[in-house]
Amino acid sequence: MTTFSNRHIGLRDADVAHMLEALGYDTAADLMSKAVPESIQINDTLKVPGPLSESEALAKIKALADRNTLTESLIGGGWNDTITPPVILRNMLENPAWYTAYTPYQPEISQGRLEMLLVFQTMIADLTGCELANASMLDEATAAAEAMTLLRRVTKSKLNGFFVDAECHTSTINVVKTRAKPLGIELTIGDPATDLAAGDVFGALLAQTGTSGRLLDLAPLIAQCQEAGAGVAVTTDLLACCLLTPPGELGADVVVGSAQRFGVPLGYGGPHAGFMAARNSHARSLPGRLVGVSVDANGDPALRLALQTREQHIRREKATSNICTAQALLANVAAAYACWHGPDGLTAIAERLNGYAGQLAAAATDAGLTVTTEFFDTVTVDAPGRADEIVAAAVAAGLNLRKINDDRVCVNFDEVSTDSTVAKVLDVFGLPAADSPADGVPSTQARSSEFLTDGRFHSFRSETEMMRWLRKLADRDLALDRTMIPLGSCTMKLNAAAEMDPITWPEFASIHPLAPDAQATGYLELIKDLEEALCEITGYDAVSLQPNAGSQGEYAGLLAIKAYHDSRGDSQRDLCLIPASAHGTNAASAVLAGMRVGVVACTASGDVDLIDLKTKLDANADTVAAIMITYPSTHGVYEQDVRAICNMVHEAGGQVYTDGANLNALVGFAKPGQFGSDVSHLNLHKTFCIPHGGGGPGVGPIGVREHLAPFLPGAGSGPVSGAHYGSAGILPITWMYLQMMGPDGLRAATEAAVLSANYLAHRLREHFPILYSGPGGLVAHECIVDFRPITAQTGVTVDDVAKRLADCGFHAPTMSFPVAGTLMVEPTESEPLAELDRFVAAMAMIRSEIDDIAAGAVDVEQSALRHAPHTAKILLADEWEHPYSRQQAAFPLPGMDQDKYFPPVGRVDNAYGDRNLACSCPPLDAYETH
Repeated sequence: MTTFSNRHIGLRDADVAHMLEALGYDTAADLMSKAVPESIQINDTLKVPGPLSESEALAKIKALADRNTLTESLIGGGWNDTITPPVILRNMLENPAWYTAYTPYQPEISQGRLEMLLVFQTMIADLTGCELANASMLDEATAAAEAMTLLRRVTKSKLNGFFVDAECHTSTINVVKTRAKPLGIELTIGDPATDLAAGDVFGALLAQTGTSGRLLDLAPLIAQCQEAGAGVAVTTDLLACCLLTPPGELGADVVVGSAQRFGVPLGYGGPHAGFMAARNSHARSLPGRLVGVSVDANGDPALRLALQTREQHIRREKATSNICTAQALLANVAAAYACWHGPDGLTAIAERLNGYAGQLAAAATDAGLTVTTEFFDTVTVDAPGRADEIVAAAVAAGLNLRKINDDRVCVNFDEVSTDSTVAKVLDVFGLPAADSPADGVPSTQARSSEFLTDGRFHSFRSETEMMRWLRKLADRDLALDRTMIPLGSCTMKLNAAAEMDPITWPEFASIHPLAPDAQATGYLELIKDLEEALCEITGYDAVSLQPNAGSQGEYAGLLAIKAYHDSRGDSQRDLCLIPASAHGTNAASAVLAGMRVGVVACTASGDVDLIDLKTKLDANADTVAAIMITYPSTHGVYEQDVRAICNMVHEAGGQVYTDGANLNALVGFAKPGQFGSDVSHLNLHKTFCIPHGGGGPGVGPIGVREHLAPFLPGAGSGPVSGAHYGSAGILPITWMYLQMMGPDGLRAATEAAVLSANYLAHRLREHFPILYSGPGGLVAHECIVDFRPITAQTGVTVDDVAKRLADCGFHAPTMSFPVAGTLMVEPTESEPLAELDRFVAAMAMIRSEIDDIAAGAVDVEQSALRHAPHTAKILLADEWEHPYSRQQAAFPLPGMDQDKYFPPVGRVDNAYGDRNLACSCPPLDAYETH
């Protein structure tokens, strides 16, 4: 019988037998018993539901969805209902060419999504009146927290004070509080008109569009701060920026907010693209990613991630932020939405919502009620003693309003609001309609500048044009829908259609995160199911699904550890030990959590050096807070001494944090919570099938043992994202995966992943050295190919190999991480044997080209490796001056002439792009040659 796990796992029985024979094992179970240390193996079957067929699982989740109540939301608070244009829904949000793509670290095969992210940056910069913007943040709340730390860096002030406008959304204020505490930043929260003492703070966070609807006259406050040497960050609403003078034009240093209302579903709070815009002078301090314009080897325009030395994997404890991801897919949706509507369409939507708010304000004023007098789309009405009555009446009428207190009710109109919505609101308040709406935008704050002038915001008004543009961009990229993406540590596995299907159902997509629990019972049961299943899989006692990225999970886990020590009177424990091989975000997260970082050496085999660990523990016996390990290790092996490491740290009074990035090599075979770990983050966008989306969304929940449960996010440690359940809108993906795989399927997936990795390591050893392995020469779920000797002998670099793989139709493995000059390869369980063998064939071909260079038959500077990737334009040029043939350049593997991906640009010049930083859209005709 065919089960879902048979469809998810790419290997057939005959494939498994062939691979095992090559490795010298009788069964996959034999292989696992040798690879996984006996001391951590579990013998019992996972107690998780399933396996269900796709139709059974879809029926079961539909029953959960039906338990959610679809109510028109006028809550606001940082989230607004919106309409995703069907052309964008079908051709982007539900299109695997967009959602299965990886972060565009290989720019030559990522030009489509890079262009759309550049459109996003241009859109944000234009609307906010700033000089540049990054390629999105995790949400508005974390963007505001990042703005605070950015201002601390760029102002270089010695003051520790920071002012926060009380009119910022509650979720934003709470996350800023969380971020400030371990960094020793002292917050003042109040009314900027009366409570802002600019000389006493290094910066201020002001709300242009307040959570109650109030509009703030920014100009005098920004001037006041900057005269005192304080920096200014402003939260704003993108739609409001169509009508209001944008903060950047008024002198703000940084502008942050959410792009959610530009076509991105509510999803019970996420995932949503936050944004950050700033002055050009802050470009090198900006957190997150920045897409820039450069040129390729042929002098043609090409896009790439700019200033990549800021990436937290590289800067480690010197990083200024721990964010190493973004919300790329959601940023792309928002950018496409702006292109679909254009400036005129967006302005029309903004004016309509402002008019609805004006109708309520006028009617309430006519009735003698006190209301917000200057507003965009949100009005707060004073109704003494009637707030509960009004909110209840609204629910009965099919509306959700926001209660501020017993006397005040807030109403936020959004894109789905209609004349009928306004009539219902007036009826709920018992108000007759006014003769004419109030004008909420003062003329002194009205926008006069143009925005969204780039041709992309004016060129796609028919669905035919939009559909073709989105297809054209997707065709420029290599995503998982075309080819294996063998990225070590990133686990680019199948994102099955049945898993993805429910996330755009209105019953999941259209629920506001502040909706009453009674309207989200299906969501809450799904969340409870997930928490229980993840506890069972990991051996932990409690799980928080709030962190909306792996980096945020790291941060939340370390905050829990620090709060635990503080609760026991051990506040001096602030040293976090991190192996030299660890993910770079580990060190960055530790610094943000208020810890010092100590590096533990690794042995020649890649394992944690127990002697050095003991030395560090003995020398810091009273101050060790934690160790952060990755298991299996970042070197791709199952360390034999993991229990000993945990015991040593516990005996020293510390806690063990296990980075769950590689959990896909443990599921069903070992549980971190049982072999000594106290907390882990789990990458749902890796092990549990949420797609990478071109660099986000991610979900990084944490699992903890019982003693740390009181310190989970939102409890003892404070929230780390705006919504209580983080990116809840994509949790149905993991729920579906677990339900359909069942306990045996999950175990089989781990077996297949480890078998595939060992098969690849075995085949690749014929051509290249494999850097690390465990007992019996086995690796875990990934292996590291060492090119350093080859580079020393021939000059061929990992960059050359990566670009030549693009000629073969492959995304490159992870480059120079965790060891410079290497490629880290991870096949995952989803790839068929034919694809694994095709990758080996590509690497063997590359080895033959390297051998020609080593033998002196080809000069490295004239080689196909050094000139890769080869574009169609170059291949069809009249002149061909290379010593290798066009055929060798274009079709290096047999059969490629039938199905060839041509990279749209040649090798991108990163240095040129950094020297000539340009982070907004060049004109459309610049791409005509491609």
